[in-house]
Amino acid sequence: MSEHPTSSLDDVVHQRVRLGILAVAKEARRVEFTFLRDTLGLTAGNLSQHLGVLEKAGLVTIDKGYEGRRARTWIHLTKAGKQALHDEVTALKALIRQLEGPAALPGPEEHDGHDAQARRAEDGTP
Repeated sequence: MSEHPTSSLDDVVHQRVRLGILAVAKEARRVEFTFLRDTLGLTAGNLSQHLGVLEKAGLVTIDKGYEGRRARTWIHLTKAGKQALHDEVTALKALIRQLEGPAALPGPEEHDGHDAQARRAEDGTP
């Protein structure tokens, strides 16, 4: 039996906020912290925590500097981050194909005949 597509999802990447960070960061050479915070509707503290997880995993780099007199923090997607995002999207596409395709997983009644028989008896169907 082949592996289910969900087994290819990466727990670090799949989390909604971290997936959002990677997706936004992929669209630009670098993305500014405030832009990410506002785009994803996060607090600075929440964004910082998720960036820390991604940085520790080697998926992003974080650079601090100045633009004029204002302190700025820029996030860059690493090569590993680009690959992780690509792999996650590939796994999600495989899951969607399985769920929507003609070879979709059988319904519960096909997995457990006893339950299907009980439901049909309750419905009055043969």
